[in-house]
Amino acid sequence: MRIAVQTAPFDLGDEAARFASAQSHSGAVVTFTGVVRDVSGGLQAMEIEHYPGMTERALTDIAQQAMDRWSLEDALVIHRHGTLTVGEQIMMVATAARHRKDAFEAAEFLMDYLKSRAPFWKREVTGDGEAWVAARDEDEDALKRW
Repeated sequence: MRIAVQTAPFDLGDEAARFASAQSHSGAVVTFTGVVRDVSGGLQAMEIEHYPGMTERALTDIAQQAMDRWSLEDALVIHRHGTLTVGEQIMMVATAARHRKDAFEAAEFLMDYLKSRAPFWKREVTGDGEAWVAARDEDEDALKRW
């Protein structure tokens, strides 16, 4: 299991290939990458803040829960912080399991957690100013299924 919280961009292809090649007992590897999107049409940047140490511990805890609950062979979570622009990768989740259902469900669980509970704070920067991103009801609802 690897958790990385970083400012530097990551190479999706390299990360996915490295993760997949390390799996000798898994029949399924699932990856997901989140990118900055411009929903309102005026986004200039997304600023993502976190508390070093606390964030890594929280991500490690939830990844370990996924490992245990779905009997994963391995898991990877990469999440960036700092100032990101439209189209840049924010995060990546990868899961490996003996069977695809476990790999898919664990990946969804991790993504839902990252969206709603991970200790990151996001601020959108537009031509009109800056605003903190509020929690969305649909993101909270997604957690209820777990």
